[in-house]
Amino acid sequence: MTTKESADLFSLSGKVVLVTGGAGLLGQVFCQAFADSGADVAVIDIDDQATKSLAANIATKSGRKVCGVGCDITSPESVSKMVKTVVSELGRIDVLINNAASKGSSLDEFFKPFEDYSLQTWREVMSVNIDGLFLVAQAVGKQMKLQGGGSIIQTSSIYGVVAPDQRIYEGSEYNGRPINTPAVYSASKAAVLGLTSYLSTYWANSGIRVNSLTPGGISSGQNKIFDEKYSNRVPLRRMGQASELVGALIYLASDASSYVTGQNIIVDGGLSAW
Repeated sequence: MTTKESADLFSLSGKVVLVTGGAGLLGQVFCQAFADSGADVAVIDIDDQATKSLAANIATKSGRKVCGVGCDITSPESVSKMVKTVVSELGRIDVLINNAASKGSSLDEFFKPFEDYSLQTWREVMSVNIDGLFLVAQAVGKQMKLQGGGSIIQTSSIYGVVAPDQRIYEGSEYNGRPINTPAVYSASKAAVLGLTSYLSTYWANSGIRVNSLTPGGISSGQNKIFDEKYSNRVPLRRMGQASELVGALIYLASDASSYVTGQNIIVDGGLSAW
């Protein structure tokens, strides 16, 4: 294989990538990276105006076709309409980044201790973090079967793999408020891994590869106390940056990973090795 042929393995030229949670912290970075790598991109988020604004910005920077579509991924009807819109505007869907997640409608309720956690908040978070992923995978998977294949990448979390160290949260804040990692987050992200494994074998004969991307802690507004305590738990001694997830994403989306399915790629600075 020549150097050029090797480089072409990672090319996304001519591919259409759909990113849910596309207007969020990670989603914005992912959408820009895919466009920069030659793909046309569908930015999907619940805020229709935010998706269209971001799509226009990325299209201007990259010169690629980028569309923004508002979608409530907890609604089967909204998801079905979204997929039809993307196919109508961009022609097909080659890659799905099943990335949307939620903390629910109340941060006070989301961060409550396990003993006081309400079933309403639990179900509200699960409706996005796993029910929504199911609905999007189902609808996009149908489209990919019609096309003869594709790649699905589902975003999990390091806390879907290992338990959070509760000691790091004393004095820790995010955007000025005390934080923790609630059980619903860990349970929902562990469920993502189970869904990935199942779909990877279920759709293998249809040419659809399904893998998970599991980020470790990403620096995004945590206070210095949290940063130091978390970094002390990581072999590389620091938190990650959203941009450091892009390499793994490009690999899983491209032909470079053509024989990879049912896997969970962990990008955590070595945290899970301890």
